[in-house]
Amino acid sequence: MAFVKVLKNKAYFKRYQVPKRRRRMGKTDYQARRKMIRQDKNKYNNRKYRLIVRFTNTKVICQIAYASIIGDHVVASANSTELGHFGIVAGHKNYAAAYATGLLCARRTLKKFGLDQTFKGKETIDGEDYHVEEEETEGERRPFKAILDCGIKRTTQGSRIWGALKGAVDGGLHIPHSTKRFPGYKASEEKGQEAEYDAEAHKDRIFGIHLKEYMEMLAEEDPTKYEAHFSKFIAGDVDGEKIEEMYTEAHSKIREDPTGAPAKDKKLTWSRKGNDMTCSDKKNGHNRSTKLKFKQRREKVAQKIAAAQAKALAAADDDDE
Repeated sequence: MAFVKVLKNKAYFKRYQVPKRRRRMGKTDYQARRKMIRQDKNKYNNRKYRLIVRFTNTKVICQIAYASIIGDHVVASANSTELGHFGIVAGHKNYAAAYATGLLCARRTLKKFGLDQTFKGKETIDGEDYHVEEEETEGERRPFKAILDCGIKRTTQGSRIWGALKGAVDGGLHIPHSTKRFPGYKASEEKGQEAEYDAEAHKDRIFGIHLKEYMEMLAEEDPTKYEAHFSKFIAGDVDGEKIEEMYTEAHSKIREDPTGAPAKDKKLTWSRKGNDMTCSDKKNGHNRSTKLKFKQRREKVAQKIAAAQAKALAAADDDDE
């Protein structure tokens, strides 16, 4: 028999370190995170901001945060479900919604730091490459700088990540980037030639022209499917012709006042009856176990032990018979 070397031997397992919980769950790439939050030694305690972009099944989340020794601190955040306050009735996870969410997050951040009047960003949205640090601004204040944190999402060309990035950049944030992954970018076919960037194609994605074309096609070819797929748009009285107008108005409203409508206080109260929790609106309710006292826990354990002993005795009697 050939000699087989054991690679994962006792010494390997004695020195094995279990990865962090979020790494095991596939939520955080700690190698990339360390590179993003690493700070020069001569900039001790100087905050290094990140634009965090995350996508769920129903929404887009954008945050401006910085890392500290006790964890991340969120400076400002925007959620695509808030876009309803600005007139975007549905479609809260597409490219146009990602752009609007990035724009909303940027304007909120600048307003918090008192920079919203100094850095207004790109007010005419045309999809062209824009960098706020290249503009000459009055005063000595520098633009607010952040770096993109896209988590574990793949940075493919035309991804919705770039919509959120473009919205934040047009909103007045300084985020180092290039047009290489934007929609409308075409790499050079031969070495030495310049790449092409079609800003008009990117603008169409920002204003949902691709959505408009699909809505019009579906309304013409399959009205039943159109009513099912775009029921929220139809309920909000938005058809293909009004898509671009809806996003244009939303961008204007975000620039006017990015705070949005405050959440309404429903003044709900909860009542308990045993383990059942009931809400005052008679709609919500759930089960929540009450905390047992020490004496009750001991009695519960004693009952389990007695039941196990009785079961063992019954089994022993059956064997004797």
